[in-house]
Amino acid sequence: MLRELKTFIAVARHGTFASAGARIGLTQSAVSAQIHRLEQEFGFALFDRTGRSARLNAAGRETLALAEELMTLYARIGEHGGATERSGMVRVGSIASAQVSFLVDAMAAFRAELPGCRIRVVPGVSLNLLGQVDAGEIDIAVMIRPPFALPSELEWRTLVMEPFVLLGPGRHGRPGVGRRAGVRALYPL
Repeated sequence: MLRELKTFIAVARHGTFASAGARIGLTQSAVSAQIHRLEQEFGFALFDRTGRSARLNAAGRETLALAEELMTLYARIGEHGGATERSGMVRVGSIASAQVSFLVDAMAAFRAELPGCRIRVVPGVSLNLLGQVDAGEIDIAVMIRPPFALPSELEWRTLVMEPFVLLGPGRHGRPGVGRRAGVRALYPL
């Protein structure tokens, strides 16, 4: 819920879901989804929504004060761990083929460089992983790039080019044609 609380604080400061999203690197729909989850968890609305603006209601103002206090305390916990060792959790969404191949070596190298960080692998299929990155539910996704335009807040990097072969009956009983598909990582800017 810390991510959702950070998003809540950003919306309270910037006045709209879109402005908050621009400041913290999420789309407006991802901010909306996080606020909805937070309101569902708490059981009450945090904002009076009119048009595009989001104004804190009475419950939201009380919650904001507590959320800011909680985030301050959370930051202080990190200070006790030592200033030289970075720590935290990285949530990596991954398609199955990457989980059993190059991702294992990449995670080992990451852990060697940042031993204080933990990695949580979230299995999934490419389109679901894309939605999870966009909603802020995972930090990065290793997936096959979809054939449509992506939100500008997301950046692609090619990790591996793997052969993808499709076999099937062709004309005159010949096998079908193969093609290549790139496996990519997706993460917010």
